[in-house]
Amino acid sequence: MRYVYGLTAALLLGGTAVAISSHEPLGAQTAQNEGNIAPRGAPGSFADMVERLQPAVVNISTRQRVQVQNPFAGTPFGEMFGGGTPQTRQAQSLGSGFLISADGYVVTNNHVVSPGAEGATVDSITVTLNNREEYTARLVGRDVATDLALLKIEGKKPFPFVKFGDSTKARVGDWVVAIGEPYALAGTVTAGIISAVHRSTGGPYDRFIQTDASINQGNSGGPMFDMNGNVIGINSQILSPSGGNVGIGFAIPSEQAIPIIETLRKGQTVKRGYLGIQISPLGDDIADSLGLAKNRGEFVQGVEPGAGADKAGIKAGDVIVKVNGQEVTPDQTLSYIVGGQPVGARVSIDLIRQGKPQTVTAIVGERPPEDKLRQFGQGGDDDFSQPNKQDNANAAQQALGLAVLPLNPSIVRQLGIPLDTRGVVISAVDQSTDAAAKGLQRGDVILTANNMATTTEAELNAAVAGVRKAGRNAVLLQLLRRGQPVTFIAVRLRDR
Repeated sequence: MRYVYGLTAALLLGGTAVAISSHEPLGAQTAQNEGNIAPRGAPGSFADMVERLQPAVVNISTRQRVQVQNPFAGTPFGEMFGGGTPQTRQAQSLGSGFLISADGYVVTNNHVVSPGAEGATVDSITVTLNNREEYTARLVGRDVATDLALLKIEGKKPFPFVKFGDSTKARVGDWVVAIGEPYALAGTVTAGIISAVHRSTGGPYDRFIQTDASINQGNSGGPMFDMNGNVIGINSQILSPSGGNVGIGFAIPSEQAIPIIETLRKGQTVKRGYLGIQISPLGDDIADSLGLAKNRGEFVQGVEPGAGADKAGIKAGDVIVKVNGQEVTPDQTLSYIVGGQPVGARVSIDLIRQGKPQTVTAIVGERPPEDKLRQFGQGGDDDFSQPNKQDNANAAQQALGLAVLPLNPSIVRQLGIPLDTRGVVISAVDQSTDAAAKGLQRGDVILTANNMATTTEAELNAAVAGVRKAGRNAVLLQLLRRGQPVTFIAVRLRDR
């Protein structure tokens, strides 16, 4: 079971009632809880449904070999215990899955059938049915990005199986049932409700169904059923400070899983759309610096040369708000929308550039391997001399908490940045300001401020003055740091 660790704070409010009166006419307004909205109540029993479904839910175990370094290597006992050669250890993993066809296709999580440690290899995968029959499984395919895998078993047919349902119709408050193998306890059934939909835990394609049905280690890959007995989710993660169930579990929705499973079933590799841009959420500070509403759209930090976004004319500093008419929101991220587009498709992209809406057309490329993506965003440290007392004193007087100097050939060479770079270099940062909290440091180069060129301190101050005149509290800085792609950071002004 994968974990999403987090800290939870609870605010307990006393029982104080506050009455709010209004002199406006109520008209046809009604309270949200007025009328007969009481739920029909929990089912009298899940037993009949579970009896039908349980035979299709399976236990999945793997046998693995792990090479570990000899702990006695380099000691007087090294030769006695195998010298310096690595040792091979046996390991196992346990999880859940479910049959989706009478001929033996099994769905589970990728992490259930993957090596559990660095240097480990999976020797075999075993599927055990509810009646304790065991079958050696073949890995048909996997999709690491969504943590899905498809297996195939051979044996007496037909196998019991279940069908996928439509997770798009799932609503918060609906009853769900989970069946799996927590802690190797075969056929464990738990029930609860859907706590949230479209929940993200940090991944680019996250769109989980959240539930309070009890999910623990070993439930990974097991099905989440609706009250019609259809699979609307694949249990995948839990949020737990302790490692055990705390009532927050996550399932991959069937709407996301079905096309991936069908692709793997055909023996094909899952391909995802790609535009070649670095993005960040449109949070409070960036939105404030641009004068836009927060959480509508995503901010373009950088554009990969030659990729679809670059060819379409998308630039760093743009805010993308729609793709093919679909709104970009925290629940429906740009990565999720673009990733679902066919490779080669032409998509219309609505964006805002310097406060003005534009529409461009881009051709979707294929998302490259993760190692290549990491190269696009990798960075390094700069090499710039220590600040002097005057720089620090100057930074303490500035609205942004930054002391800056105009670039010259000597500083450019010392920073190791392109010779044609134009901007101002930060010579000191007041550590009590938002700029320091955002990670700005001596040697960073400010290229623009609110999309205005900043080759002198006066131009930077003019941008700050323009922000204050507009009644805003943050300035959007375009920054260059040696070895890293150009990035945008919104920095809040110091209180007057």
